[in-house]
Amino acid sequence: MARSYGSSGGSSSNYNYNWPYPEGNIDSPVDKFIAFVSRSIRSLIRFWRERGRRMTVAFLLSTARQIRRNLTYNRLFSIPHLLVGIWIIVLLWGERWAFHSQVESCHWSNWEHWSPGAEPHRVALVADPQLIDPHSYPGRPWPIQSLTILLTDNYLRRSYRQLQQQLDPDSVFFLGDLFDGGREWKTAHGEFKDPEWGPHPKSEQKYLKKWNKKYGEFYWLKEYARFGDIFFNPWVKAGSAPGAEHKRRKMIASLPGNHDLGFGSEIKVPVRNRFETYFGEGNRVDVVGNHTFVSVDTVSMSAASSGEADRHDLRPIYKPTEHFLNQAKWLKQKAVEKELRFQRGEVPEVQFQHKIEDLEKADFKDKPKFADNAPELPTVLLTHVPLYRPPGTPCGPLREKYPPTKPPKGQTGPVIPDHRNAISVSRGYQYQNVLDEQASADLVKKVGNVVHAFSGDDHDYCEVKHSEAQGSVPEITVKSISMAMGVNRPGFLLVSLWNPLDAEGKPLNPTNQPTLQTHLCILPSQLSTYIRYITLAILSILVLAGRAFLVPLLKLKPFALEPEQNTGGSFGSILPVFKAKVDDYDEYSLPSAGFSASHSRGGSVSSKSGHNHQHHGNGSRKGHKGSGSGKWAWAGGPGPGRSRGSPRIEIRSEREEEMETLYNGGKWKPAAAASKVNKGVVGVFTTELWTTVWRTLWMVIGFFAWLQWKG
Repeated sequence: MARSYGSSGGSSSNYNYNWPYPEGNIDSPVDKFIAFVSRSIRSLIRFWRERGRRMTVAFLLSTARQIRRNLTYNRLFSIPHLLVGIWIIVLLWGERWAFHSQVESCHWSNWEHWSPGAEPHRVALVADPQLIDPHSYPGRPWPIQSLTILLTDNYLRRSYRQLQQQLDPDSVFFLGDLFDGGREWKTAHGEFKDPEWGPHPKSEQKYLKKWNKKYGEFYWLKEYARFGDIFFNPWVKAGSAPGAEHKRRKMIASLPGNHDLGFGSEIKVPVRNRFETYFGEGNRVDVVGNHTFVSVDTVSMSAASSGEADRHDLRPIYKPTEHFLNQAKWLKQKAVEKELRFQRGEVPEVQFQHKIEDLEKADFKDKPKFADNAPELPTVLLTHVPLYRPPGTPCGPLREKYPPTKPPKGQTGPVIPDHRNAISVSRGYQYQNVLDEQASADLVKKVGNVVHAFSGDDHDYCEVKHSEAQGSVPEITVKSISMAMGVNRPGFLLVSLWNPLDAEGKPLNPTNQPTLQTHLCILPSQLSTYIRYITLAILSILVLAGRAFLVPLLKLKPFALEPEQNTGGSFGSILPVFKAKVDDYDEYSLPSAGFSASHSRGGSVSSKSGHNHQHHGNGSRKGHKGSGSGKWAWAGGPGPGRSRGSPRIEIRSEREEEMETLYNGGKWKPAAAASKVNKGVVGVFTTELWTTVWRTLWMVIGFFAWLQWKG
């Protein structure tokens, strides 16, 4: 009978494939898209009804069986899982506990030496976080670039989080280079072209078109949010902790670096305007811990001493900093007076008197102003670019790159010059390692009363005392806090300030002790951490290889599970290991020599009925012609049809059969059989090694990925 598929059958199984357009009139792209979606939905529903449900149930059952097979005592407490436990401890140390331990060793009480009862103001100086971006490694492919950004961000996040949680500084100052490519990302307003005297180097020329097209204002804002997630959020969280409400906390990140703006004559004013819009003025005065902190935008200031200043108008670049320095002493007095008024409980800002006067009698010269005789507090100078020093000026023993040269016998002072231990006095595209000599002297003089200077840019620690022309100012160049800035052990600097004052601002320190103490806090070496991971990985492979080698030799319990047998046609999944054959089988007829059947995968079924595989029974079954000639030819048992020596069906592995074939009756078989067994040993070794390595690998990588995701 022919089957009809017409549309008039009325059957619920008939589908209208032109729905929702019965006539098939699909004209517009929207109609075509709706028709495509409807067909796709019907196909999915049909697949789910016909096969999808069964496949899902089968998958869930198979997964449940695998989980049950794995959740056994021997597998849970095995060498691969023991190695996973060791890896978890090592990863927790390298990614978490090492940061806690290193920062904990820098606790204030471990190095502060103030008189009893002192309540110092504690400051953390953070230099050159220099967030990795497409400018950092422009040639790296996407996966490696993204992984680099993730790892370096997590290093910064963990370090700074421990800084806030354990040390809880009152104030935090960043010393520039917040971003690596901040100067490269196009602004929304203003001219962004390179000046004719400062084009990009040839190594970056091929990336300019891509950078200008892909990375603009919106990308810079995302980088700003990224910086806030790493540094602002932990600071805000630490300030909201119980007991921190009474503290006067301050975080200042407005000091720009050459990677944020550029350097000197090559700075683009729109880039600086954007930076200052979101971070604040680069030139500023802050009174912190009864010390005056003066931050100076020295990357812009350096445009005045550039060789291009005589040929081009660079005043928009350097004039703001020049104007600030000319007013620096007055701005310092103003800031000190405001601070003292606050400490006395007065309104910090001066106010006009509230009175009514006749316009003809009003004195317009009588304006409220701060006192001109405000006390001078010790001044701390903050600059991204270090002050000038003669080439080869040693940086001291805390510099990581090269330790100081050992002085000759009889010399007590350091070797000068010591170029390996010094900051190189050099310049290049968008950078200069130190300020010009005259600019440094003018800077110290205009700021005035500088008791200490702190800088960044170099990425490594450097401690020097400058010449008399620069006020004999001691300066510390702070280490970079990032793991990607060329130093093995990043760090940050802790500064403790103690300068008690009376209500008028006079110092209450009769012994004239120094009011400032510093301590370099070293962070974990990420290179050492990765070397530790590599070493443990090699040891893990060796341990698993040794175990896999011993499994076939010592007949240890394998870690690799045997594949599940098909219960529909597999002896191995139905039959027990041993079972006595005691029943008669009239419907089967096998040769009198015995029964043997090989299993296709994991073993064999064999039966033996004596030494010669033939026995003569004491009786015969009905219809048989004698012992040994019946269907089974099994004899020796009482009664007809019953065998006294019942056969055994034995399920044995291929490995056991191979060993029996190789060694029988105390004699070893020829080399061909030995070769077969050796192949079995290699197979077991390979399977065990792969299974245990894979089990350890995915669990360790999964835990490491989780740690990175959590930050």
